[in-house]
Amino acid sequence: MKSKAILISALIIAGCLLIFTGCEPNVTHYGAGEAGTTPLHTTPRADTNRHDNFTTTPHGGDLTTPNGDHTTPHDSVQTPHRTHENEAAAGENPAAFPFVAKELSAPNLSSAKIGWGLGKSVDSKNRPTDALSAGQKYGHLGAIFIDEKSEDTIYLTFDEGYENGYTSLILDALKEKNAAATFFVTYDYCLSEPELIKRMIDEGHEVANHSYSHPSFPDITDVQVHEEIMKLHDYVKENFDYEMRLIRFPRGEFSEHVLGITHELGYKSIFWSFAYVDWDVNNQPAADDALQKIKASTHPGAVILLHAVSSANAEILPAVLDYWAEQGLKLGLIE
Repeated sequence: MKSKAILISALIIAGCLLIFTGCEPNVTHYGAGEAGTTPLHTTPRADTNRHDNFTTTPHGGDLTTPNGDHTTPHDSVQTPHRTHENEAAAGENPAAFPFVAKELSAPNLSSAKIGWGLGKSVDSKNRPTDALSAGQKYGHLGAIFIDEKSEDTIYLTFDEGYENGYTSLILDALKEKNAAATFFVTYDYCLSEPELIKRMIDEGHEVANHSYSHPSFPDITDVQVHEEIMKLHDYVKENFDYEMRLIRFPRGEFSEHVLGITHELGYKSIFWSFAYVDWDVNNQPAADDALQKIKASTHPGAVILLHAVSSANAEILPAVLDYWAEQGLKLGLIE
């Protein structure tokens, strides 16, 4: 009986010790989860693709791109450059080209695809009313369709998806007339025609972004939109020491949401207030017809879209430049 009492006393003392020392075998507390579990701990991930503060790189020649809001990455962790040599190693895995999507400053932008085109309605200055209204609607997102404030300036732009032997003739004509233009290029074009890209830069023209692989931007993800812009941006910066600041969407297809992304990256999205069917190399218009079409559609503040693969455009460009000069119009680079 005495032994039993001693055993009970010993058990009571042991229990008290456990309570006072807080011992709870096989249970670990991490402050957030339930007893016996480890709470989810997250480590903030650095945004390696910030392009918040922009500086311009001189473009050479007498004509330079005006200072804009274009930036270079300045954080301690910068976007890795993607070049042709390391592209295969990097692959298309987003982890190889990290992008942390951030909330747009203008939320709730529509993702509905919009295909840009012009109607026939013009105002008293021969300016397409569709371009004027689109500028008013999307201008706050960095979209430019026409310069509605200009009375004597037009903006000549060329799309360059591939080379058809006419770009050098176009550059010759521009040099002879002391005129500047904007050339929207793809990655493949930069890779295959580096001497022409260098000449554009050296002669004071604007080299602009026409995407890395020419997809329809509203049909791809936000990460892919970012890659399509910044992979080409970084390639041109690394290989030509040149900072692009303008973009033209392939096929002119966009959405408000896509405009928001490009605007957040510091880019202006350039459309057009004149274009014609000049891109079919197997069905080129007669030179006289093409010249008359451009003359008839000329208007102040025009953003002219021509394709450099067109034999007609190469043939008539000197006459077009002369006509604009006779009308008191000068060529400018988009601010």
